[in-house]
Amino acid sequence: MNVCITGMGAVSPIGMSAVESFSSAAAGKCGIGAPTLFSAEETQIFAAGEVKDFNPEPYVNKREAKRMARFTQMAIVAAAQAWEQSGLQNAGFDPERVGVVLGSGMGGLDVICEQHEELRTNGPRSVSSLFIPKTIINTTAGLIAIRYGLVGPCYSLVTACASGADAIGHAYYAIREGRLDAVLVGGAESVMTELAVQGFHQMGALSESTDPARASIPFDKERQGFVMGEGAAFLLIESEESARKRGAAVLGTLAGYAQTCDAHHITAPQPEGKQAARAMAEAIRDAGIAKEQIGYINAHGTSTPLNDAGESAAIETCFGEHARRLKVSSTKSMTGHMLGAAGAFEAVLSLLALNEGIAPPTIGLVEEAEECRLNYVKGKAQPLDCDYALSNSFGFGGHNSCLVLKKQSNGGKLL
Repeated sequence: MNVCITGMGAVSPIGMSAVESFSSAAAGKCGIGAPTLFSAEETQIFAAGEVKDFNPEPYVNKREAKRMARFTQMAIVAAAQAWEQSGLQNAGFDPERVGVVLGSGMGGLDVICEQHEELRTNGPRSVSSLFIPKTIINTTAGLIAIRYGLVGPCYSLVTACASGADAIGHAYYAIREGRLDAVLVGGAESVMTELAVQGFHQMGALSESTDPARASIPFDKERQGFVMGEGAAFLLIESEESARKRGAAVLGTLAGYAQTCDAHHITAPQPEGKQAARAMAEAIRDAGIAKEQIGYINAHGTSTPLNDAGESAAIETCFGEHARRLKVSSTKSMTGHMLGAAGAFEAVLSLLALNEGIAPPTIGLVEEAEECRLNYVKGKAQPLDCDYALSNSFGFGGHNSCLVLKKQSNGGKLL
């Protein structure tokens, strides 16, 4: 059973919608700058991919916003955009056959920090009654379900930086197996706090560059680590039967998905990328296509020395000689690492890349590291003419998750 994509939404450091975000990515616009949501002086981290001047209105009013964590507000905006674009609300759908799935790595950590400070400063009675519902990840999925009256399965999952991709994969299986007609699915993350930043910094995972333009530089020989990002992305995916029945405008197809585990180390990827390569191969097999039909890979590409080397090796292992013909880019060079939202956001960008015929660049890349031997679409977007793209998402815990997307054959251009 084909699984169609009929709606997309996004909130990112480079745009307040899916189309705006892709337009910025195609133009090589950098959304990374000096942090304003955490102290650079305290953390000694000088770059962040923040969503500047974020305002959830008109989707979330001021009263509602006070009852939600920042990541929840972003999720609701992105989900609303996807829902509206899909037109499902006008189709007389069966709410028992529509679900909500959300991926997030750390949920309302900013609320935990805020309320802990409140407790320390003003005592136990000062802790908000909204503390728990604002913090736990599944509440966000629940709020989206409430908003649209969706009474099918509603849940959240956590696989660190693969969360958004795995949420899409789980929703894809539910539709393909005939258990649901449609799912509003995506990822969201916003943990721009000193605690989160310093936690990653203490691990040696973050870039310490004082120049935001040289902070997130995937595959470059001078890369140091990743840059914290934030945002949300959602898709409305549904069965081909459902889309056809209501005459929906189909944006593309979710063609394949696979997940593996390194079982190697809690934070470091397997150096040879064996299980990442297997995830790619199994996703392609799940799509029922040949490896040579993939023309673009939106890489996990975090700008850490270990990830970029291991992912490059995995691509070479999976694709063999075809690896040299692939266009591989990391849009994290423009957004930073959106953590649990990254997989969903990059799936959106991958589909738009196919439909628009543009491979977004890896900006900031000056000279490839010796172990990075592929075409990383260095500095400037390149033309793209293929039907299938692969979106890679890897996470702490050894998670490897890959999505195969197919472009809309009847045009599908949105720009």
